Amino acid sequence: MPTSAAPAAPSGTLAQEVPDVETLLGPALHEEVVRHFTAKPDAPSASVVRHQVRECLRYLYLLSRHPDRLGGLFLPVEQDIDEIWHYLILQTREYRDLCERQLPGGHFIHHRSISYDAYQEAPGRETAVEEALRWIPLYTVAFGPFDADALPHWTIVRFLHDELGMSLEEIAALADDARTPDGTAAPVGTHA
Repeated sequence: MPTSAAPAAPSGTLAQEVPDVETLLGPALHEEVVRHFTAKPDAPSASVVRHQVRECLRYLYLLSRHPDRLGGLFLPVEQDIDEIWHYLILQTREYRDLCERQLPGGHFIHHRSISYDAYQEAPGRETAVEEALRWIPLYTVAFGPFDADALPHWTIVRFLHDELGMSLEEIAALADDARTPDGTAAPVGTHA
């Protein structure tokens, strides 16, 4: 996550200033998480795990900042990000501090697992797609466009890229289309 010069967001707006991962977690916990996930059998490289941790913290940052828009939606990230979230939750003191003091919302972010049966009965495909698309403009306002390191970890973005053949620039343009004139993300179902 950027610490000083924020990347350019679509429409020429600047991404919000967001603390980096080590600032949010603290260097010791950050390294602990990376060590834990690189020590697993068939683990990805430390570089990939660092990107996974970054995207997990970006996910939590957005949940914290936009609980009214994102609370209760289906998890838009891949299993690797959810596993990192589970690990962080088990570090109860540090996780509470992260949620209540480091992230912008200042509130505890709860995690609720959903059974496979409940997942099958949950909102239909159109609703799930609409919910997943809500993340794109909020992400790009905070962090700039999705990059190649973020792509594998965000389900809807990876789907748009891999299955529909959209470039990262075209995905960023979707975020542009969803912005209001003041540069914020428009409510779902409206256009700027």
